[in-house]
Amino acid sequence: MGMHTRRQFLKYAGATAAITRNLLAQATKSISTPILNIAYEESGPAQGFPVILLHGFPDDAHAFDDVAPPLAKAGYRVLVPYLRGYGATRFIDPKGFKGAEQAAIGQDVVDFADALSLPRFAVSGYDWGGRAAQVATALHPDRVRAGVYCSGYSIQNTVDTSSPTALMGAPAQLKELWYQWYFNNERGREGLAANRREICKFLWHTWSPDWKFSDETYNRTALSFENPDFVDLVIHSYRHRVGNAPGETRFLEIEKTLAKRPKITVPSIVLYGASDPLARGGVNTAQVRTMFPKMVDLQVYNGVGHFLPREKPEAISSAMLKLLAQAQ
Repeated sequence: MGMHTRRQFLKYAGATAAITRNLLAQATKSISTPILNIAYEESGPAQGFPVILLHGFPDDAHAFDDVAPPLAKAGYRVLVPYLRGYGATRFIDPKGFKGAEQAAIGQDVVDFADALSLPRFAVSGYDWGGRAAQVATALHPDRVRAGVYCSGYSIQNTVDTSSPTALMGAPAQLKELWYQWYFNNERGREGLAANRREICKFLWHTWSPDWKFSDETYNRTALSFENPDFVDLVIHSYRHRVGNAPGETRFLEIEKTLAKRPKITVPSIVLYGASDPLARGGVNTAQVRTMFPKMVDLQVYNGVGHFLPREKPEAISSAMLKLLAQAQ
């Protein structure tokens, strides 16, 4: 190879490597929907099939920092929005209704896809993000090619809140749900407003007892909790689901539909962390299969808690790659 040719080759190789790095690197962007200006991280080729990854409470888009690269490398367009009330996501009308009921965060997923002109997409999520993903899937199965869902079925009945188990579970499980009781009184609102970083960090420790995260990791995400709507939306979410806060009028009929617990009828993989105290009731495989009739696989990971995308990111990326290879 001549010197000139070699120089051209090295220049081409360097340019190709730079393009590849740019495609795989996350870039923070924003886009407007009818309700929100949504901040989101994007990686992978713009022409790739879109995969939307949805974080939970209390977390943000960084939950998928180690999930996104294998998907982007495989040629998928990876989109990780900050949910309403987190990070740089903001309401367009600052005086409008601000709530975080399940119908609203599910509609946000569809609105996000519409704003990006995505006729079809895949989803994965956990906690609030898992519920949002399931709501979007249940209501719009024609839009969702496949889904990887953490901790099983999570769509709620917010219509009938008269049951004495409205705050869910046996005594051992209710102990783990102290924060929901706390957020349903005014001291909880005041406490979250004054001590959001401390409370959320405590939840990270207790919900994922085997995960040794660094202060740097936590502090990077805790910045998202400074969103001016964070406290109000967290409080609304946990009060609305038990009938202690009104929802939006536009979602009344949708909540009635969701109260019937619609099945998730797209190819799915369901993942659990065995150390997640919020799922300590165990995994009822038959029940999960009933709610996910096209379930391809179910996996339970020992030593993994509630923050599965952070603790076992390869489980989500490999599950998504498996589903998308099958679900054409």
